Amino acid sequence: MKKRIYSVLVENRAGVLGKVVGLFSRRCFNIDSLVVGETEDPSVSRMTIVSSGDERTIEQIEKQLNKKLDVIKVKTFHEKQCFNRELLLIKVKYNKNNRRDIMEICESMKAEIVDVSKHYMLIELCDTPERINAFMTLFASISIVEVARTGTVALSMCKENED
Repeated sequence: MKKRIYSVLVENRAGVLGKVVGLFSRRCFNIDSLVVGETEDPSVSRMTIVSSGDERTIEQIEKQLNKKLDVIKVKTFHEKQCFNRELLLIKVKYNKNNRRDIMEICESMKAEIVDVSKHYMLIELCDTPERINAFMTLFASISIVEVARTGTVALSMCKENED
């Protein structure tokens, strides 16, 4: 199974997200991650879709996306061909025995403790999906209360000949 990131510029109108998701649903293509947001042009949104499949499936996804009327442009990336990030917010329960461990994990992974109460910490990490997963693994023995992840956002890497 190959994983691909599709950066899809679409018209920012009601119903476009449903049409794109419907395309995946009808063809039984899985969506691993989906993030949608406005671009510098308020009439255009960028959908960042992460999906996996065999070579045929990956080709079909790109072809089907390009057929949609509301789609302006589709770029397909291998994970190594783009700069990608995900945001993680994680709430953990801490005590005097694990407080130092939590702080050391955060320091080593460059995560930020953004809120603290008597028994809970809220931690933020913006990194690659692989490092987010590694971070979550480090918290396996700590009481995780709640987790929120944004999904992957991606842009092509800078090239000198781009304007």
